[in-house]
Amino acid sequence: MPRPFVAYLRVYEPLSSFDEPLADLLRAAIEAGAVDRLDAPTRERELWLTSHRIGAALPGESRDGRPSPSALRDLLVIDPAEVPTGESSCGPGPLVCPLDLRARSAAAMVGFLATAGPALRDAVLTATPEQVRQQATRVLANLPSGAVHVVSTTWTVPLPWFALFDPTQRHIVLAPREDPRRQLYWRSSHGDALRRVERAHDLATQTFGETGPTKVLADTARWLENFDEGSAVELDYGGLVQLLSDEELMEDTSAEDVHAILDAIEASDAEVVGERFDRLRGFWSDLARREQRN
Repeated sequence: MPRPFVAYLRVYEPLSSFDEPLADLLRAAIEAGAVDRLDAPTRERELWLTSHRIGAALPGESRDGRPSPSALRDLLVIDPAEVPTGESSCGPGPLVCPLDLRARSAAAMVGFLATAGPALRDAVLTATPEQVRQQATRVLANLPSGAVHVVSTTWTVPLPWFALFDPTQRHIVLAPREDPRRQLYWRSSHGDALRRVERAHDLATQTFGETGPTKVLADTARWLENFDEGSAVELDYGGLVQLLSDEELMEDTSAEDVHAILDAIEASDAEVVGERFDRLRGFWSDLARREQRN
């Protein structure tokens, strides 16, 4: 079965930044063996399927609504030495990224309740909308950092996310499409990523106003501010690498194009802005068409 066609923006915080008793739980999870980063998408899918099988309202919780003991052990771990840094360092290690799938699902449920019509809500929900909203709100209120450590999107990568990373720090591994070792990601220290996104927001405001990519950048900056300054940030293509050939992965210039657009806005070079946007549109519109066919 293919991995979910999902891309991820993750934050890894120093273990030392977590308060007790959560820090003890995370420390025990690390000692017992963290989730392999390459297996994270499959693990998340397993939690979703298990929640449906046992009748739990959210993935990562028991039928009675309490967090599943196993969900507390679902985290990724990296070493600060694995993170390219510029002006800001990260650490101390280990750096941990709880998958936060229960909280992420709760946030998605709140969004669903706000946008879905009555007929769709009635077809999907097993409790009243108010009961579901209250449960989701309780879950979100208990987040240690005030925010989930993982944001994900299906079938695409929001272009403003590339602004957080040095384009030259791309890590790519080519393997058969069905092999989980096939991957493409960027990493940055929290401080470097925050500086880049703030610059990008200022430049985007000049061209796009407060909507579109500017809003995505503002939301991303606010999200990053929830985390310890010694954190690391990662943009992972996740299962999207299954949709792209080796040649497409190697020739993908999305990060370079986004940064070139920002530099061109700063230099008032509208021609370069247009050229780079056309290149980005051509690359990502192909994935959009594949989503429509599926």
